[in-house]
Amino acid sequence: MAILAHDEIIKRIDKGIIKIEPFNIGRVGPASIDLTLDHKFRIYKNFHNVLQLDSDKFDTDSYSEPITVKESIRLQPGQTILGVTAEKLTLPSNICGWIQGRSRFARIGLMVHISSSFIQPGASNQQVLEIFNAGPISIKLYSGIAICQIILEETLGKASYTGNFQGQTKP
Repeated sequence: MAILAHDEIIKRIDKGIIKIEPFNIGRVGPASIDLTLDHKFRIYKNFHNVLQLDSDKFDTDSYSEPITVKESIRLQPGQTILGVTAEKLTLPSNICGWIQGRSRFARIGLMVHISSSFIQPGASNQQVLEIFNAGPISIKLYSGIAICQIILEETLGKASYTGNFQGQTKP
């Protein structure tokens, strides 16, 4: 297993092994690719009921709602929203990925993913981001900002994601 560096990332994208749509070569770093924030979000409704987590299945529509913004969204201290990357990422069966926040945002308390940073081999979707404001001030997020980065890693053996979120395009 090895993390792909800049030249290897470019080579595999050029060959169509890894697909990123839309792709901006200027977003490829030494060993990662910056991904940008789309304009689609899912916000949690303000309610006082208790969400019962007693199984793996629960109705997300009952406690959240999708929204689309033209330009920006405001995130209050302590607030969590779901966002999605503008880029659709398609990985082959021998490469997985790790979404990481960017340190410039972490320094102000912005967390880009809370717990689901792993991208399975064979995944083909826009990446959902669990965005949390752990800082003391409101943050205004703009569509198109390079919000996170993906680190790509070869796997030993091949696998292919076929779960519920394959093809996902919304948070």
